Amino acid sequence: MKIRKAKISDLKQAQKLVNDYAKKEQMIPRSLNELYETVRDFIVCELNGDVCGVCALHIMWEDLAEIRSLAVENKHQKKGIGRTLVKQCLKEAKALGIKKVFALTYQPGFFRKLGFTDIDKASLPQKIWGDCVRCPRFPECDEHAVIINL
Repeated sequence: MKIRKAKISDLKQAQKLVNDYAKKEQMIPRSLNELYETVRDFIVCELNGDVCGVCALHIMWEDLAEIRSLAVENKHQKKGIGRTLVKQCLKEAKALGIKKVFALTYQPGFFRKLGFTDIDKASLPQKIWGDCVRCPRFPECDEHAVIINL
């Protein structure tokens, strides 16, 4: 298992992982064009030459970033891949001088185990009016907002 920054050649596999979850309405779908534009946000987990996990650290503001598009292939879940991807994103955020990192998730317990705490989504207007309006569940969102101070 290798965790590394994403390359252009990883993005079709990454898109499939993300959009498989999006089909289940568990995250926002990502177009290939959007992934190309934000490739520097992404890290991947490579296993035997295939991308089996993906996660992005998206900078929102001078002191705020978001963990987004965290997806792990079903057959590789419960092996610590998601945890490792998030920890790598947090390490990168800290190196960049980011003070807070948040996520919107249907798995708040996963993030709580990594030190995140619950917050009100209303405290994240940049996210709500930037991405959430594209979600099929908007405005009736049932995701949980979590945040960690670095």
